[in-house]
Amino acid sequence: MEKSEVFDKYFKEYDGWYEENKLAYLSEVAALKKVIPKGKKGLEIGVGTGRFAQALGIQYGIDPAKKMLSIAEKRGIKTFVGKGENLPFADKEFDYVALIITLCFVENPEEVIKEAKRVLKDKGKIIIGIIPKNSFLGKLYQKKKAAGHKIYKYANFFTVEEVVDLLKKQGFKNFVFYQTLFKSLEELKEVEEAKEGFGEGSFVVIAAEKTI
Repeated sequence: MEKSEVFDKYFKEYDGWYEENKLAYLSEVAALKKVIPKGKKGLEIGVGTGRFAQALGIQYGIDPAKKMLSIAEKRGIKTFVGKGENLPFADKEFDYVALIITLCFVENPEEVIKEAKRVLKDKGKIIIGIIPKNSFLGKLYQKKKAAGHKIYKYANFFTVEEVVDLLKKQGFKNFVFYQTLFKSLEELKEVEEAKEGFGEGSFVVIAAEKTI
């Protein structure tokens, strides 16, 4: 089964996770808001059901999973069926490109970042949200992957340093980091305040700038 088919099969379950874990989701949104440019033209690669795009004001989204996109459309996102390795957009079309919990599911991370750079304007921002593989949530998800979990078995988790290396290879600079989810999901009692840096939280936002 292809990854897009997996997400089409479990799209309701996927979307429901954000309702069941609302405080975690809202903590992630709060961290992302620290770096998302306001009022600019943005694209989310791997937009899924549009949960993040809607909350963050990202107008455009692309994903290979059609059933997920049908929900994103209802959330007001302009959607495109496709993969991050081959974006159907012109060069320098967007002010920023976001990949939120997407990089671990793509076939070719390097190619996706290359394509993101292509469609970014000069000095445009790439914004990546990950669950680092060495964080407590990352370790939990890797156990689920090893046990053959229906979704996590398709994931390849990264450390923050590995993502930074991928971005540096494509010439991205001026890195900014924010982190959140310092407690287990069960222990969360409120939306967490994002902190700069990485190494403590289980959700990390990496933002960098396309150099001319």
